Amino acid sequence: MKEEQSFAAEEQEQQDTTAAESQEPVNEAGAAEAQAEEMADQGQDELARLKTEVEEHQQRFVRAQADFDNFRRRTQKEKEELAKYASMKLVTELVPVIDNFERAMATVPEGTESESFSKGIQMIFRQLETVLNNEGLTAMDTVGQPFNPEFHQAIMQVESDEYEEGTVVEEVQKGYMLKDKVLRPAMVKVSS
Repeated sequence: MKEEQSFAAEEQEQQDTTAAESQEPVNEAGAAEAQAEEMADQGQDELARLKTEVEEHQQRFVRAQADFDNFRRRTQKEKEELAKYASMKLVTELVPVIDNFERAMATVPEGTESESFSKGIQMIFRQLETVLNNEGLTAMDTVGQPFNPEFHQAIMQVESDEYEEGTVVEEVQKGYMLKDKVLRPAMVKVSS
């Protein structure tokens, strides 16, 4: 009987071992599956993070490209303006010379000697005026025009029957434009 009990105990032990061995692969397969799911979740998280990072880098790239395009356009515009108004400083300094030439020609006395001198001065003045016109300098036409503070500097208001209110009556000092910019506003008297 002892043998039967020991044989039954051995058989039971063997069944337990077999059951334990058969459960181990099930547990190992479950653990492997759980581990695979965990790795898949980690992979999905990593993929989502990388996608977000790629989108951020893409947006930065697009912004940097737009900034560069804006910079290129702005510098191109600045170069064009610089070339267009390169002579502005020189022309600004020559405008008082023109004023002085005009004053000198207005006060030339009559006489044969002064007449030839006056013609020489006028020729020099026209030559200077031509050079400056070629650079884009033009005198403003102000008398009879409505007063515009962008182009005119009012120094006085006068009563006038000839002109409407707010109209330039007299030009005290010429105004000049360099291409499309006001180089010097005209000093004017305005009707009231």
